[in-house]
Amino acid sequence: MHDAHELLADLNASGRELRAHIPEVYSGYVRMSSGAMGDGALSAAMKELIALAIAVTRECDGCVASHARGAARKGATEQEVAEALGVAIMMNGGPGTVWGPRAFDAFREFAAPRQDAPPGQG
Repeated sequence: MHDAHELLADLNASGRELRAHIPEVYSGYVRMSSGAMGDGALSAAMKELIALAIAVTRECDGCVASHARGAARKGATEQEVAEALGVAIMMNGGPGTVWGPRAFDAFREFAAPRQDAPPGQG
């Protein structure tokens, strides 16, 4: 994954096209996601860290980018992300050592303000 922003833009475009054909599926997924990812006994940031670790386990580049962005937006720290990815590495062995750094890079990309983004969209 070289640019998580570009990856998500590409996936979103394709997703919009598919959603036009199966809106009820996407609507159900959005409702489930909203229900699962909000603050509760676990904070929304903690849930994004869990999702990011699962994304590493599943080796899903779109999931990594999405939940790295979510973790950054929810205020997760670089150290929290690193520790969550440490658990993913421990649970996944060698593949975790490949996907963990990809996820860490994606988080850093979303956590850092973009030079080419309009204000408030870094």
